Amino acid sequence: MKRIVYDKYGSVDDLHAVEVNKPIPDKEQILIKVKAVSINPLDWKILMGEVKLVSGKKFPKSVGCDFSGTIESIGQGIQKFKAGDDVFGVINPFKEGVLGEYILVNEKEIARKPANLSFEHAAAIPTAGQSALQMLTKNVNSIKGKEILINGASAGVGMFAIQIAKSQGAIVTAVSSAKGHHLLKKWGSDYVIDYNKEEVTNLRKQFDVIIELSAKLPFRKVKKLMKPESTYITVIPSLWNFVHSFSNNIVSGKKYKILLMKSDTESLNRLASDALKGIDIHISKTYPMSDYKEAYKTIIKEGALGKVVFNILS
Repeated sequence: MKRIVYDKYGSVDDLHAVEVNKPIPDKEQILIKVKAVSINPLDWKILMGEVKLVSGKKFPKSVGCDFSGTIESIGQGIQKFKAGDDVFGVINPFKEGVLGEYILVNEKEIARKPANLSFEHAAAIPTAGQSALQMLTKNVNSIKGKEILINGASAGVGMFAIQIAKSQGAIVTAVSSAKGHHLLKKWGSDYVIDYNKEEVTNLRKQFDVIIELSAKLPFRKVKKLMKPESTYITVIPSLWNFVHSFSNNIVSGKKYKILLMKSDTESLNRLASDALKGIDIHISKTYPMSDYKEAYKTIIKEGALGKVVFNILS
C-alpha cells in the first residue's frame, strides 16, 4: 500500500511516497480503506517541526489527521462497528498520519458516515468542525444574542464557527480577505470585514467573544475590543500563550483561552447530522493523493476557502 511520509522535520519537499505492508488490526483495532483525507494547518506545523515537544523525534512520520473510508476488517474486541461500514474520524496527529491507502484506528476515533454524506465532505468535518463546536459550547456560556468576532473566518474552522454561532442566535462579525466574503455571507455572517482595507483593532465596537484563527491578532492587541466580561479564544497552542493566558485569567474578567480540541464520537455524529440538515461544507479543491506536494505547497502559500481534500477513492 502507498503512504505519504517524511523522515525528518523540514518542508513539503521532504514528503515522499513509500510502499509498505497493509497493516493488520490487533484485538482492539479497525483497519480502514481510506477514501478521503482533508488538509489542516496542523499537518504542516508538525511537518516543519513547530511542535517538536509534542510530536517527538521518532521517524518516519506520516501526514494528515482527518479521514473518511470503509472498514475492511476489525479486531476481535470491536463491538460497535463491522466490516463494510463507512466511517469518518480523526486520529492523534502527533502519533500517526492518515495520508495513505489504509490506516488503523480505534473505536473512539470514528463515527459512522451517513449514506447521504459524501466521503469528501465527511473527511472535511472532524478537526475543523469539532474545533468550532468546542469553542462555542465548551469555552463560552450561552452565545444567544452575543457579539462574536471571528478573525481568519473563511477557512475550515471559521466555516463551521460562523454557522454554529448563527444557529445559536449569535451576532457574527467575520474577517477575511475580499475573496472569501461571498462565503462569509453565505454562511450567515451579519457583518464582514476585509482586513486589507480595514484594521480590525481600530473597530469602534466591543465583543463578547473573539475567535482568533489566523495567528495575526494576539490577545494584547484586541483587549480593547473585548467587553469587561468576555472571552478570547486562539487555536495556537504555544508555550507563551499558555503562560500568558494563565496569568491573565487569574486577575481579569477578559478571559484568554487556548483551544485543545478533543475528538469524540458524539461530536462527530452531531456535525454529520448538521451537515445533512443543511450546514454548508465548502470544499474549494480536491486533489488526488499523488499530488500531495502541490496540494500542500498551494494551501501554505495561498490559503484555502473552506476545506481542501485528497480523494483516495480508487
